[in-house]
Amino acid sequence: MRVEQFVMAYHVEQDRLRAMLPRGFESLRPVLRFNAELRTEGDKTTPCVELNTPVEGEGKRGWLNIARWEGTPLTYDRAAKTVTFRAPFLTLSFTAVGLEGGCPAERDNDGCFYPDRAMAFVPAEQIDVNKEFCDCSFAWSFRPGDAHGESTRETLPAFPMDRAAVYPAAPLTAEEAASIPCDQVLGCYVVRFDR
Repeated sequence: MRVEQFVMAYHVEQDRLRAMLPRGFESLRPVLRFNAELRTEGDKTTPCVELNTPVEGEGKRGWLNIARWEGTPLTYDRAAKTVTFRAPFLTLSFTAVGLEGGCPAERDNDGCFYPDRAMAFVPAEQIDVNKEFCDCSFAWSFRPGDAHGESTRETLPAFPMDRAAVYPAAPLTAEEAASIPCDQVLGCYVVRFDR
């Protein structure tokens, strides 16, 4: 299977993330991340988008999957160097800029937790090809005022934030995550590989 994996992270209020996490998980950074893929087998290409946040739990560090969409209602289109994923609740667009960097390895990424699969843990995929940086934009549209943002052609770090507020427990859903404002897009890239 040929994969084009588009990744974009954005900065949010960490206390809002903490309110969404299941018992036993701690937020590592104030980040929400889209991991969008175009998966091609033969002449068929299927779009997939995951939304996740970095956590520590069950003795591991990695990403907690908040939501996943594959196929309908998700669609995509390509215009020159721009790939746009669309759903009734989200528009997510990446434009490759032709600059490459090292492979997207993360030191504290053991893999991904999937709450919808009884908290199944999937080890991190080893990718050893360079990434290509992108410009990107996103807009949630579950409700008016949902988060949106654009990249600034910079890759920025996200550092843990001390607790400043305690929010009531909130559901671990894309709708709840979309209601948390985007402070800044931290960076985005595309990586192409065979799975």
